Amino acid sequence: MAEWASMLSKMKSYLSQKIWQTGENIVAVIPKALDVSVTDYCNAGCNFCGFNKHLKKGTKRHFLEAESFIASLPLLKENGFSFINFQGGEPLLHPDILQLVKEVTKAGMKADLITNGWKLPEMADSLIDAGLHCLFVSLDSDVIEKHEQNRQLKGLGKRLKQGISIILAAGIPVIASVTVSKLVNPLRLPPLLKAFGFSGVTFSYPRQKPFASSSLVYGEHSDLVSFSQETLDDFLEKMKALKKLFPMLNPIAGIEDIQRHIANKKEYFPCIGGFKYYYLDWNLNLWRCEAWHKPFGKLTDLKIIPEDRSHCTNCMLSCYRDPSVLMYAPLLAGDAMKAFALQHKIESLRFIFAWKFWISLGAGLQDSLLYWRIFRGHQRKNCKRV
Repeated sequence: MAEWASMLSKMKSYLSQKIWQTGENIVAVIPKALDVSVTDYCNAGCNFCGFNKHLKKGTKRHFLEAESFIASLPLLKENGFSFINFQGGEPLLHPDILQLVKEVTKAGMKADLITNGWKLPEMADSLIDAGLHCLFVSLDSDVIEKHEQNRQLKGLGKRLKQGISIILAAGIPVIASVTVSKLVNPLRLPPLLKAFGFSGVTFSYPRQKPFASSSLVYGEHSDLVSFSQETLDDFLEKMKALKKLFPMLNPIAGIEDIQRHIANKKEYFPCIGGFKYYYLDWNLNLWRCEAWHKPFGKLTDLKIIPEDRSHCTNCMLSCYRDPSVLMYAPLLAGDAMKAFALQHKIESLRFIFAWKFWISLGAGLQDSLLYWRIFRGHQRKNCKRV
């Protein structure tokens, strides 16, 4: 009898370990992403951006040290990073941007990049050969002339069409990145998006308050991103309607959480910044996000920097808040498995039967299908140029 009891105890312990490990694996398999600001230099004069070339005129320009960043790529890969998103300023002004994209790709991670597109016609072929995974192009209005005026780049529309067509021909998706502002009506966007060949669209929420980090992606004195709660809520409703008209990456559940945010109501989905998503500036400082008050340390410290899953819903940065909605369900599933392994069965069931779990799961399934459609229609072609 004692032998049977011992055997059952060992089996129970073994199963608990396996269940715990499964929970750990679920959490670990969720990819990490890193936004990398490679420079604070920009050639555009956007009204609602702190990187505006006129605001930075006469100041020292900073560029990410390519050699140091490339040396840290094995560390990023080892720590579960799958997506490296290059941004600026204007990343195509970085003298080593093509090498950075190439080395990220060689390291087995996906290199994405957001640009204003001015230099795209000259650099599109080289970006393709470097292994670019996905291109995001800024678009400020549903009227291209207004977009050019805000960017202070006359003739930008023509250059965008040229560059985007080259990228699309290589089988790489091109996503329009639209800042929520008074220049744009979401429901009037589809004709322009289709005319330029965009594969999808994503929106960034407006911000006037300066960041505590080095990021300058805000318009402190811009009237274009100054909204009342009512007018911003109306804009968000139009975004939700747009999702039925054109492939939009912002999940409906994420938009609704932002609506709760601006109404000072409790939000459903805590941010995954500092856990599955990070921000790196041109000085190689690693931050939980662009809105965080202090850096975790240098990129080289990544291995000793603890993951931060503390609850935060303080900002409206869509690049963090949207993935937080989509990752909530799988992260909760992993936590449920670990709770079950510790014999916390009620807590485990509470995780799985939480209504927020099912909202996130539904959003994840819907947007997984959307992403599949976007990337299925853009199979990368083997088109190396001589």
